[in-house]
Amino acid sequence: MNKVPEVTLVFWIIKILCTTVGETAADFLNVNLGFGLTNTTYVVTALLTIALIFQFRSRQYIPGIYWTAVVLISVVGTLITDNLVDNMGVALQTTTIVFAAALAVTFAVWYSVEKTLSIHSIVSFPREAFYWLAILFTFALGTSAGDQLAESYGFGFFNSILIFAGAIALVTLAHFKFRMGPILAFWLAYILTRPLGASIGDFMSQLTADGGLGLGTTVTSLIFLSAILGLVVFLTVTREDETPPELVQADLAAHPDPALQQA
Repeated sequence: MNKVPEVTLVFWIIKILCTTVGETAADFLNVNLGFGLTNTTYVVTALLTIALIFQFRSRQYIPGIYWTAVVLISVVGTLITDNLVDNMGVALQTTTIVFAAALAVTFAVWYSVEKTLSIHSIVSFPREAFYWLAILFTFALGTSAGDQLAESYGFGFFNSILIFAGAIALVTLAHFKFRMGPILAFWLAYILTRPLGASIGDFMSQLTADGGLGLGTTVTSLIFLSAILGLVVFLTVTREDETPPELVQADLAAHPDPALQQA
């Protein structure tokens, strides 16, 4: 059975909510609780490791485990960028380029090994490892690109929301109207939802003097975590985002998994 969810409207809603939490939760732990960037990184990375152990050990897609891992990896992706920029003084432009290159290399190696970047048959350890590595780099890249646009280029949080939402709309149009491939469209949208969610989180949590709504990281994080929890419970009950077995088989027939063939 496929280890990851099918792409539905609910998938994209939870994904954006997770990216928002990634931005606000990192700030909450770092600033509000006084953990500092280094300690926050250690704590969240440890939690992510535990979540991924459960994810890799499961034999099927389990919404609670999967989305817990996504929330935590979104925080870790944010912290990676924040550590490089704030602790090491690396420019946002540099981190954006580096993470874009890392993501491109991940996709290239993934494709060279598996001959596909499809998410409909993540059924073996290698495919799942490539999947989660790509997700980590999309979060780190999205954080860098979003911060660069909102802060370095001075667009502000609200304008950044409009820009990234517009970019996602263009990808959607290209897919449905101009036949952009579903795999390319998916990964482009996945990358863009990260800075969109981060911009939403910053807009809601930051002070009004800084262009935000002034809700604070605590309130913003609780709002979005509650929404994520409600949607994950909904998916657990309805199971509407599980990949149909026939689709998994068809995808494996088109793109055989080398790990399964060797086994």
